[in-house]
Amino acid sequence: MSDAVAERERIAAGPLADPLFRRLARIVDARGVRAFVVGGYVRDHYLRRPSTDVDVVVVGSGIEIAEALGAELRARVSVFKTFGTAMVRTRGGTEVEFVGARRESYSRDSRKPVVEAGTLEDDQRRRDFTINAMAWSINGDTFGELVDPFGGMDDLEDCTIRTPCDPDITFSDDPLRMMRAVRFAAQLGFDIEPETFEAIRRNSARIAIVSRERIAVELNKIVLSPVPSMGFELLDMTGLLERVFPELHRLKGVERVGKHAHKDNFVHTLKVLDNVARSGGDLWLRWAALLHDIAKPQTKAYDPKAGWTFHGHEVVGSKMVPAIFRQLKLPLNEHMKFVQKMVFLHLRPIILSEDMVTDSAVRRLLFEAGDDIECLMTLCEADITSGIDAKVKRYLANFALVRRKMKDLEERDRVRNFQPPITGEIIMQTYGIPPCRAIGDIKEAIKNAILDGVIPNEYDAAHALMERLAADLGLTRAPEAGAER
Repeated sequence: MSDAVAERERIAAGPLADPLFRRLARIVDARGVRAFVVGGYVRDHYLRRPSTDVDVVVVGSGIEIAEALGAELRARVSVFKTFGTAMVRTRGGTEVEFVGARRESYSRDSRKPVVEAGTLEDDQRRRDFTINAMAWSINGDTFGELVDPFGGMDDLEDCTIRTPCDPDITFSDDPLRMMRAVRFAAQLGFDIEPETFEAIRRNSARIAIVSRERIAVELNKIVLSPVPSMGFELLDMTGLLERVFPELHRLKGVERVGKHAHKDNFVHTLKVLDNVARSGGDLWLRWAALLHDIAKPQTKAYDPKAGWTFHGHEVVGSKMVPAIFRQLKLPLNEHMKFVQKMVFLHLRPIILSEDMVTDSAVRRLLFEAGDDIECLMTLCEADITSGIDAKVKRYLANFALVRRKMKDLEERDRVRNFQPPITGEIIMQTYGIPPCRAIGDIKEAIKNAILDGVIPNEYDAAHALMERLAADLGLTRAPEAGAER
């Protein structure tokens, strides 16, 4: 049975069709406590979205119920006594987290609440949004009944994000909820209820007390949403964007001198991001789209003849990527290097598509992009956001020509990720010289000769060129040197 069919049958069978919930009903009834499935699992059932994470609120000890379920299932129970929670992972991969019903109070300078035991409604009231505050009873006498004191079902039907109680209190208590409001709106295509929206604007400065790591999690989920521009527009409208991502905020606006005006680079960037999302781009290609023009404010200049220019923004932008990743607490690993590479190279296929597409230029592009060439071409095609259809068609036709050239040259010359056949060690052994500048000059000349199509990407041709270059530099073969390969 496919996952899609299984999911449809699960929905048709009702909200608590999984036998796991009947097991839980027996456990909580035997102990005389009330328990409820609450939050995302409930929401996602009505949205017909798959979910394997179950949150259970127990009016009593959640840890005790978790341990009882773990014993029945012979499953490992992870207990987090500091937070009063426990988690059971079933053999089917479902994660069930248990917590005792609680009420919370916050101090002004911290997201960490003071927690005390409470009722189910206390627990629902402390949740971020009404659509995440709905609950189903697990107990046998009311099994599967919906408990929805704050109108979460109405908000689901109206596609609305709204807080269960006063939004100013909700967002002041835990400012990360402002980012979550935007994220849910972007993920689900929902609207933020007007008073909730205004409360985010009023409390946007409170985001300063939230860790960068938590903000990065929400940013990544916005970037991965179906139409990510929706999330970034909301971040901008609420005042959050300039606080959490000022470099992107600085792309906003249009400057004019006489008849010359440049495009709004913020609007353009979001169009490129949406285009990459539509093409199925992964998280890091989407980040490359978000950052591809990030240096335009720094490189903007006005030329009375040419108008507005952004010369070198790809170079400056690539240098900005590590600092932005560090500031946003994104990984400083191969993902960051990939984004940096995409930003640096993003103009190259566009320039190729504007000029005559030479074999030499395409070889160099293949060499520099390596295995990331398809991602680069996807980004460049997404970067064409002109409203002039003829211009878009011309660029895309030229990109198709570049792709054909790349395919032909790759099959013939094998230049993607190639290493020139002559190494520094071969040059040193052949001429009996230590590491020096001449070695680098010879290697660079051989590489360029291959990329320019002067010689084929073969050892014999590269070795013959090495000998000519060495002779020009006055190098002589070492007595013991042979034909090293």
